[in-house]
Amino acid sequence: MSEQMNRIDNTENNPNVVKKTFNVTGMSCAACSAHVDRSVKALNGIISVNVNLLNNSMEVEYDSSILTVNEIIKTVKKGGYGASEKKENESRDSQSETLSQIKIMKKRLILSLIFTVPLFILSMGPMLGLEFLEFLNFNGVGYVQAALCIPVIIVNIKYILKGFKNLFKGRPSMESLIAIGTGASFVYSIVLLITGKGHHYYFESCAMILALVTLGKTLEAGAKNKTGEAIRRLLSMTPKVALVEKNGEVIEIPTKDVKENDIIHIKSGAAIPVDGILIEGNLSVDESAITGESMPVDKECGDMVTGATINKSGFGKIRAVRVGSDTTISQIIKLVEEASSSKAPISKLADKVSGIFVPVVILIAIIAGIVWFLVGAGFEDSLTKAVSVLVISCPCALGLATPTAIMVGTGKGAENAILIKSAESLETAHKINTVVLDKTGTVTKGNPEIVSSISMKGIDEKHLIEIAAGIEKMSEHPLAKAVMGYAKEKGIEPIDFKDYEMVEGRGIKGKYAKGNEEIAVIAGNKRFMLENSISTDLSENEEKSLYGKTPLYFAENGKLSGILVAADEIKETSAEAVKRFKEMGIKTVMLTGDNEAAAKYICEKAGIDEFKAGVLPADKEQYIRSLKENKACIVAMIGDGVNDAPALARADVGIAIGAGTEVAIDSADIVLIKGDLNDAVKAVKLSKIVIKNIKENLFWALIYNSIGIPVAAGAFAFAGITLNPMFGAAAMSLSSFCVVMNALRIKTKKLN
Repeated sequence: MSEQMNRIDNTENNPNVVKKTFNVTGMSCAACSAHVDRSVKALNGIISVNVNLLNNSMEVEYDSSILTVNEIIKTVKKGGYGASEKKENESRDSQSETLSQIKIMKKRLILSLIFTVPLFILSMGPMLGLEFLEFLNFNGVGYVQAALCIPVIIVNIKYILKGFKNLFKGRPSMESLIAIGTGASFVYSIVLLITGKGHHYYFESCAMILALVTLGKTLEAGAKNKTGEAIRRLLSMTPKVALVEKNGEVIEIPTKDVKENDIIHIKSGAAIPVDGILIEGNLSVDESAITGESMPVDKECGDMVTGATINKSGFGKIRAVRVGSDTTISQIIKLVEEASSSKAPISKLADKVSGIFVPVVILIAIIAGIVWFLVGAGFEDSLTKAVSVLVISCPCALGLATPTAIMVGTGKGAENAILIKSAESLETAHKINTVVLDKTGTVTKGNPEIVSSISMKGIDEKHLIEIAAGIEKMSEHPLAKAVMGYAKEKGIEPIDFKDYEMVEGRGIKGKYAKGNEEIAVIAGNKRFMLENSISTDLSENEEKSLYGKTPLYFAENGKLSGILVAADEIKETSAEAVKRFKEMGIKTVMLTGDNEAAAKYICEKAGIDEFKAGVLPADKEQYIRSLKENKACIVAMIGDGVNDAPALARADVGIAIGAGTEVAIDSADIVLIKGDLNDAVKAVKLSKIVIKNIKENLFWALIYNSIGIPVAAGAFAFAGITLNPMFGAAAMSLSSFCVVMNALRIKTKKLN
């Protein structure tokens, strides 16, 4: 065991660790999924197992040098369930299969009712005391009842066979409860019929239990099918075919066959099949499917276009860049599926209860029957109590309480351009009390522009811009791009530099030739200048002009040449989002590498509680770490997912904002496709809605069994409160349906 724990601790450094998803068939309740979970976890080499009853899937992380796929499948099958590895290119849309199963269930239900309804009338009619029904009480009525009951048993024989099979294998399930209850009713009735010792039989109870269970399962399957609507909507967005240019001809091929670098023709009104670069023409693209933005975006040559978006007008050609499973929409679907299949920590209670639930129920049923028989209730009444306990107990509701809410919640998030990567992050988000914000691109627009310049004595602006553009040419930083844009606007060509040296979080060093002399240039922030003993003294008016802006300092041969002043405007929605965070009782903090004056200016405009300026990327991670030392502090880091990766990973919940087409940022737990900080507020609100829904589901599932089982066992018989097995079966069947329907209410909630 200790050896296995060592492997688990070093999974990140172990190249043999792999994660695979399996299809698991035959699971009907939480007891089934709990058994599969325990069986696979017992294998040597297993690191983690996540069995999802709702999706009939299992995600396994294991050491491939110790364990094989076939061994995992063999273990699942040994328990009586079907298992197969889910292939990477396997179709995600299982709606046709689900609808086929629902259709079969409906046929079984109709056949069951055809025989159960007359059986019920035949059995219960004479008990109503109505004279016109007395004719039903004829000799041989028991044989007619048996004849009507047997077809119902045959139609629903899968419950009974599987129930006894699971029972004999030592892993009783929901079917085991049904099999024992209906089996006992039927066998006892047959004995009474053959021996002629009774006039009231339990054939109607046997048939009604099976019919009601089938009704409940049919309703449950229909409701569960609705929980996957979000994924099916996403799948339907990508067109099935694409117009590809091959050898001078345009041919129509399936989208799945499009290859990287293929040239694709995009007509007006057509859906774009893959992610690509526009190489010819102009398009007006509706990107609402991906970003939620209602206004079309004009695309010119060189612009990226995203698969599943709609070309509203214009004609163009694109070169495929990301195809198949690499497209943005495929990555979105993958994230939604993974989150739907993952397990929230809150579900551990249900898992523990489900693991022991069925055996305990069988024990309670046996004890109830024996106790009532010993106190003189008679065999029939004692049997009724035992059967009632068996059929009212429902481990299904417990097993569905969490995954249904998670699936509907992640689907709701995807519809609002909020991609949640795991159920754990969705659960944690509702507890957040501190939000740490990156400045550039998160609170501000992330597109700074040079708004003015300050040249030192003896340096003209043209020369300042020449060296600034020259040294910043190699950088991808937003401020570097602002400098290059400013030079282009002024019509000034950059000087050629060599010996570039990037200093993270501070600036750049480089050299350029001036005649026979090499001039050393340093570009960066004020701290970088002071570290290199360069004076940054300015006049009072010059200092005032920098307030709320970002100065870029440029020095030649150890002497300041000038400053280019950049400004990055706050996003229109940032102040509103910060206000909403405050209304939720969440403290906001902004971290930035910018100077204190610029940081203070942005915080004042956005209403942010605190800020920390001059922070390097590595310092952000350390700041998050220091916040988390206070156990009561639950921290969310909101950043761009690239420079902020260490901080995103360190936070309790990492939220990548403005990810655009980069939807699979490894360091983030939640990915916001749009650049709107309000979506982070929506993510927290969604978390609160989902967790509340899960708690409601768990409460009703647990309280239902807590009350139902004692009533069925006859604990309240002294007050005249008893339970007929048929009503118990109806309650059991409908409890799961109610849990799923409650989860579907999440779709109606507003996140704004």
